[in-house]
Amino acid sequence: MKVAVIGIGQTKFGELWHQSLSDLLAHSQLAALSDAGIKPHHINALVVGNMSGESAAGQLHLGSLAAHTLNLNVPSVRVEGACASGSLALQQGMALIQAGKAEVVLVSGVEKLTDVDAGVLATSMIGASLQEADHFVGLTFPSLFALITRLYFNEHGITRTDLAHVSVKNHRHGALNPNAHFTKEITLETALNAPMVADPLGLFDCAPITDGAASLMLSTPEFAQQQGIKPVFIVGSGVATDSLMFGERAMLTSFAATKLAAQRAYEQAGLGPRDINLVEVHDAFTMAELMALEDLGFFQLGQAASATAQGVTALGGRLPVNMSGGLKAQGHPVGATGLAQVIELVRQLRGVAGKRQVANVRTGLAHNMGGIGSTVVVHILAV
Repeated sequence: MKVAVIGIGQTKFGELWHQSLSDLLAHSQLAALSDAGIKPHHINALVVGNMSGESAAGQLHLGSLAAHTLNLNVPSVRVEGACASGSLALQQGMALIQAGKAEVVLVSGVEKLTDVDAGVLATSMIGASLQEADHFVGLTFPSLFALITRLYFNEHGITRTDLAHVSVKNHRHGALNPNAHFTKEITLETALNAPMVADPLGLFDCAPITDGAASLMLSTPEFAQQQGIKPVFIVGSGVATDSLMFGERAMLTSFAATKLAAQRAYEQAGLGPRDINLVEVHDAFTMAELMALEDLGFFQLGQAASATAQGVTALGGRLPVNMSGGLKAQGHPVGATGLAQVIELVRQLRGVAGKRQVANVRTGLAHNMGGIGSTVVVHILAV
């Protein structure tokens, strides 16, 4: 059964020093409620996606916090799946509706990261990998993805310039998004000359540490019709996992979980890659965007870089990718990221995306990844 998205709410993403985790969560919840035009008593359940509430903000029990904000006594739970927490929360909200357990569900994602000591944050983030193996030997996510990038370079002959094209494109899109963490364009030269983070990944190859929250109001199609709401529908959803220990995998420059999650979402939607008009992918690193586009079936292995350089994935191209700015420019408030991707698709499908509006959008795909391809969620939306 397809699920209706009847309301969206999102904070600005960025270094939000004067807002707490609970402030951010409440802002997005109330915005989604207002957008849907319904009352709190219509909500039957709440789901919150969050990775680091306890370590980064000292806040556990986010399910209860979400219910407290709206003065509700309905079932309310937190979902954690590293950087895929928001998308997993969305899937859980959908499951409640599809199982007949709820008619209306408010799904939120939130993260407050910028007030945290860098060492504490690094320890928290590497927990999305196998902590006792990767963290023990000093690996971080930038260094892990740098290893993947070097392998991909050797296999497919691309260079740092190819990665820079991804960053330049996403910053150009982010400059059109008032909610983005970064709202300025950059040049190819700026990207290539930025400080190195983990060779060959420079500063502009890596998503920022970001605060923010995002919420989606879901309902049955029947409820939307009764309320006179014209919704966007989630027509396909797929989740897959892979080994938490990256080095155990048979292939390191392609993620099996992305392929499996996409296959499941495509089958449920009755669609394929050629039917998708717009894509939001998990570009925590520029290399991740190229790999995702190939694993999702949009380009052959090794071909996403040239397509990006040719403008295929930019606004006005055949397959616009990360019109929000992606994680790279819109920002990466971990628990909220997957929901923000879907919110961008909803805006585009409603035709209200402003200067970044893509013409004739009927379908969109969101790809969200936890860890190094250890958990992947794919959602397909349509009108």
